[in-house]
Amino acid sequence: MRAITYTEFGGPDVLTYGHTDIPEPAPGEIRVKVVAVGVNPLDYKRRYGWVEQHFPTTFPAVPGLEFAGIVDALGEGASGPAVGDEVFGWTRTGAYAEYAIAGDLARKPAELSFAAAAALPVAGETAQRVLGELALKEGETLLLHGAAGAVGQVAVQLAVALGATVIGTASPANHDFLRALGAVPVAYGDGLADRVRAAAPQGIDAVFDAAGQNVLPLSVELRGGTAERIVTIADTNAAAHGVPFSAGGTPPEEARAGLAAHARLAVEGRLTVPVVATFPLADAARAQELSEAGHVRGKLIIEI
Repeated sequence: MRAITYTEFGGPDVLTYGHTDIPEPAPGEIRVKVVAVGVNPLDYKRRYGWVEQHFPTTFPAVPGLEFAGIVDALGEGASGPAVGDEVFGWTRTGAYAEYAIAGDLARKPAELSFAAAAALPVAGETAQRVLGELALKEGETLLLHGAAGAVGQVAVQLAVALGATVIGTASPANHDFLRALGAVPVAYGDGLADRVRAAAPQGIDAVFDAAGQNVLPLSVELRGGTAERIVTIADTNAAAHGVPFSAGGTPPEEARAGLAAHARLAVEGRLTVPVVATFPLADAARAQELSEAGHVRGKLIIEI
């Protein structure tokens, strides 16, 4: 099968487009013919070896966490979707490939395109998980760093649906977009603390860092000197600031329920994750380069 692999840590040049063996489903496993893959910042961070303490790598590695596709084969005793069903979710073997062994997945609604479905798993699970870890409630104010990225967009929409006020950091070019989602945008960079205080004179109850741009000291300051109710998914130096790094761990049943719930919201138009660009598998390195450069308002998708 065609696949992207890498055998050492490094820049986009370590990614190789070629052929490898089709994975065989073990008992209880499901194999999927991949149609679309979501590109995430974690893909290039794992490629560099920056997050080994949270996501250890076994070489040769196939990148990619989330996918949408069609069930192709079932291991002995596998239950759930049948061969031919359209599904989306996470993979155990890497998604930048024609075939993958599925992790947690759900059936894809017919109204949702493969690309749109592939954009949901990581952003939806991450946003839902971190808002839960922050115990965000109606009437509270959330400071969300990196609000215009895929995870940030979903977090904005879920937090606003809870009845929270969201102060979202982003470049000025993304401010109108964030306002349309229900957030109060502020520009990042020098003077951010003052801008946040002006936008939220009531104070900040919780902080979600989806940007990783050395904003944790400022976040602690805005929380009145405490690291409580601050969570990052992007700053691997979090422990130095007393802030937890959230790296997953949603129980399987809860993860599958979340997939189904977010798909329903997307079909109903109540959850939007725009696909901003698509790439063929052979151009996966270019997709990761754009992801690493930042400023992507939505999801990059690889189509296979």
